[in-house]
Amino acid sequence: MDLSIYFESLDFTDEAFLPNTLGNSVHFHKNSFPDLTETQIAIIGVNEDRQAIQNKGCADAPDAIRPYLYKLFKGNYPFMSIADLGNIRAGHTIEDTYFAVSSVVSELAKNKIVTIIIGGSQDLVYANYLAYQKLEQTINLVSVDNCFDLGTDEMPVNSQSYMSKIILHQPNYLFNFSNIGYQTYFVEQKSLDLMSKLFFDAYRLGQVRANMEEVEPIVRNADVVSFDISAIRQSDAPANNNATPNGFYGEEACQITRYAGLSDKLSSIGFYEINPDKNRDRNNQTAHLVAQMIWYFIDGFYNRKKDFPTNDSTEYLKYRVLLKENKYEIVFYKSNKSDKWWMAVPYPTNKKLKYERHHLVPCSYKDYQTACNDEMPDRWWETYQKLS
Repeated sequence: MDLSIYFESLDFTDEAFLPNTLGNSVHFHKNSFPDLTETQIAIIGVNEDRQAIQNKGCADAPDAIRPYLYKLFKGNYPFMSIADLGNIRAGHTIEDTYFAVSSVVSELAKNKIVTIIIGGSQDLVYANYLAYQKLEQTINLVSVDNCFDLGTDEMPVNSQSYMSKIILHQPNYLFNFSNIGYQTYFVEQKSLDLMSKLFFDAYRLGQVRANMEEVEPIVRNADVVSFDISAIRQSDAPANNNATPNGFYGEEACQITRYAGLSDKLSSIGFYEINPDKNRDRNNQTAHLVAQMIWYFIDGFYNRKKDFPTNDSTEYLKYRVLLKENKYEIVFYKSNKSDKWWMAVPYPTNKKLKYERHHLVPCSYKDYQTACNDEMPDRWWETYQKLS
């Protein structure tokens, strides 16, 4: 597929960036489209905000963020190959934009290239999801957001209803959804009940901030991560018309995106709802912050351990825990490379092809301790219910 038909070129010049900065190392879509043969990460901007609720102007975010991203110095990586493919302009209809985004992400994923999407409004997550339908791949989606964006059945796809469209979409390729950082006063009880009924995961802001390390296994299980900038407190990220006083601190947001980069499973991440209006984004503070969040994702990517449990028993330790009067046995794996934990969840053999990617669930040492205390880890039980 010729991806260049979807993109407009950029006007960056190598002379604008100092040696050893990202801008001096990234392959830009300028006079010609980048050769993606050895590309590991592709950055794409999407100039789309027609379905943004009370946040028109976020379509301008990609070009506002890039100057700050490419002035940052790259890490000490033995090999780095990143391409900036340019911007996908808003199509004649919103469906045209969704088709372009899904086609691009799908093609990149087929070629083992991780995609960084700079939006644009958060309804683009729906387009990102459609890319995996093209691949016929069931996925785990993690959203860092102060609410669930379920909307109502009557609402069209927009930045505050896209999640219900993903859940109801047929054929459905969503295996699990996790929200990180929701704020209770923004979420009605029936939405929480729906999350529980579907065995999805929702983590309150206070719960997450009290133990940021527990975010790592949540994000490690994701194929797709969506980051709504309104999940960050207004004082740290003012460039959003829906910004609120509470949320993550900037350094916590960077920690989450580094966890995402470290995940061997993750193949695309999106940053949405950044509105670079000069009257709102003081000194381009939010553009600075998102650039650093992307930097941390890239740094995580180039520090991946590639230690997902395999048949090589020398790479991990295996623990067996019996609980509930020997009714269940939980098998844990601990990586010798990174000290990360996984637990195996059994599934019907007739669903092997569909669920094989999901039966090893990232977890933490805390989950192992829970099992040793003869208690069922929530992550194990919720996954078991979906696999059964």
